[in-house]
Formats: sequence, structure tokens, C-alpha cells
Amino acid sequence: MDWKPRHEERSGTLPQPSQETVKNLKELLKFLQLGARLDLKALALESLLAMTGSEDGIKSVLCVEEILVSLVGLLEDNSEPIAKDSAACLINLSADIHGPTYLLNLSKNYCPPLQSSPDTIVKECLKHIFNKESNIADECCMILSNLSRDEHSVGLMFDLLKETQYGFDDIINIFTKVDYNTRGAKLNYLGPWLSNMTQDQRVREYILDPEKCVIQRLLPYTEYKESIVRRGGIIGTLRNCCFEVLSNQWLLSEEVDILPRLLLPLAGNEEFDDEDNDKLPLELQYLPEDKMREPDPDIRKMLIEAITQLCTEKQNRKYIRDKNAYVILRELHTWEKDAAVLTACENLVDILIRTEDEIGCDNLKEVDIPEDIAEKFQKLDV
Repeated sequence: MDWKPRHEERSGTLPQPSQETVKNLKELLKFLQLGARLDLKALALESLLAMTGSEDGIKSVLCVEEILVSLVGLLEDNSEPIAKDSAACLINLSADIHGPTYLLNLSKNYCPPLQSSPDTIVKECLKHIFNKESNIADECCMILSNLSRDEHSVGLMFDLLKETQYGFDDIINIFTKVDYNTRGAKLNYLGPWLSNMTQDQRVREYILDPEKCVIQRLLPYTEYKESIVRRGGIIGTLRNCCFEVLSNQWLLSEEVDILPRLLLPLAGNEEFDDEDNDKLPLELQYLPEDKMREPDPDIRKMLIEAITQLCTEKQNRKYIRDKNAYVILRELHTWEKDAAVLTACENLVDILIRTEDEIGCDNLKEVDIPEDIAEKFQKLDV
């Protein structure tokens, strides 16, 4: 079966809100400008925040393009509370399944009466993320993460990125720099954003470029205790990159050495005999008594799925067997309670304990699976 990085389906257009709702929203427009009175601006945003707290309210606001453009423009407001409230509205709107379609396609021709036409939401968010003194950098990271959930939106965002002064090298540089933002923003949501963006093969190829050494800079975050958001985002990124079969041997090589980084979060404090220990990668030998497994089941599942992808070709399966990954998975299976993680673990173990004669092919992705069986796998995955 041909496995693919996961993505959500693109949503359709929303039904138009009532004329009265549109009228009420447009009455707020004159207060949602950079030059409007601060108190009136705050009240208008308070009203919008309340609306974007409900599904029906979000659907109504998304259909009024002028409101969306004004909210993007207000990210530049000199008042910190105004910029924060505007960002909060955009977080709520972008979190909706319809949000990316409307926010990434905002008209560039609309110009609010009291300000110049704002940049695209992608460029506007990146300006604040790269501004070391921005007080809404984390919120802007969340907006970009929300806007990149499905494959179609990732393609749109990739194109919009090319219209900015910021490239992936710049984003990786600030993401991996300690305390880049002087106002306390951690930029952790750039992790899920990267994971989402690796649905696009062009982004995977960038991260997997041996000349750029990007993936080596991301590997330390597989056990980043300070933030589950950053940790999960990077593990999702690695998982998606493991779908590139032609890069798998390089990922397992000493140049990257990805296997210990994927296995270590799955390991507990179990003791193995000397023979088993000696076969394990050095990082997994004689682990301390206080060693804890990754606590989040979704992340554990992604780690297992990444290793499963690395087992696609025969030479890589042999390498993973020789590194005794099985004993880590065996103990994980004994400890694991989550049904989805157990299934993923069993699927991987099934590959590792089989002989190559039993598998009968070099590349697992070239195996023809009957359509009815493939459908069952897909249902289980969902």
C-alpha cells in the first residue's frame, strides 16, 4: 500500500450569513482601523472576540472580507491589547476548518479607509515572528500553524511565502535559536507549522537536503521537555520526512543517525541483558532508572510510524533489526495502554520479526494490497 503523509480535506465554501448579520458586522468596520479611537476599537474587538468564540459566529465573520482584512491590519496597532485581541480573533478564525480558505485568499485590492492596505496574513504574521520585540509573535505562530492544516492550504502558504523576504533558512534559524524573542515568546508553534508544511514534497526536500543540515538541527527536539507543542511538531515533521524513501538510508546513516532519536522517547527504564544492550545504539544502552517514556500517545504513535516508514526498503529493515529496535518496541507494547499506539506498534513489530523470505519483496510500497484490505487499513487509521 502506498502510504502518504496525512492531511485534512479542503473544506467547501460557507453559506452566506443573513443580511442583518452582515450589516451589523460592517457597522464595526469604522472602529477596526489603526486610526480609530482606542476605546471604540477595543469595544469592537471585544464584540468580535465573543463572536469568534462560537462556530456560528466564526462562519459569519469569515464571510465578511473587510472584517478579516481589518483584523490583519490591526496586528500592527501600537496598543498591545488591541494587537493581542486582533491576534486572538484571527487564531479563532484560522482554527476553523474553513478559516484557511478565507484568510489565505484575502483580496489584495481592499483598502481600509484609515490605513494602507495590509500585507497578506502570512507576511504580516512573519513580520511579527521575526521582530524580536513583538508581543504577539507566539500568537502569529499559532495563526500560521492553524492556516497550514490541509494540503491545499500548505500549497497556498508556500506560494505566499515566496512573496515575503523570509525563507525557510531564516525560519529555521530563529526557531532553533534560544530566547530569540526578547518579550518572552518561545515560537513553539513553528514546530506544528513545520509539520504541516511537510505535507508538501518541496518542503520535505528542503529539510532533507544533505547540504543544508536542517534535519540535524531539528533532531534534538524529539525529547524537548519544555514544550509538548514544539516536541510534537518536530516529531510530526520527522515522520513526514520519513515518507521520502530515497532519503531513508541517509536518515539512518551516521550523517543523521535518526533511529536513536526516534527510539529513545519510546524507551522506559527497563534493564536488558548485556547481549541485548550491546546491540542497541549507544544512546539507548543502560538507561537511567528515572527514564520516562514519551507521555503523549499521539506523539508515541508518530514515532512508531516514522520508524515504520524507514522499514520500507530491505537494507533499512536489516539495519533497524541489527540495532535491536525490537526489544524497545517489545517493552513498549507491554507497557502501552492506548489502542491506536498498540496497533501501530504491532504493525512495526510484525515487519521486524519477519524474515525477508517471508516478506518477499525489497520495497514494501511496491506490494499490491487488495482494495478491500486497503480500505480496512484506512478505516483503522481514521
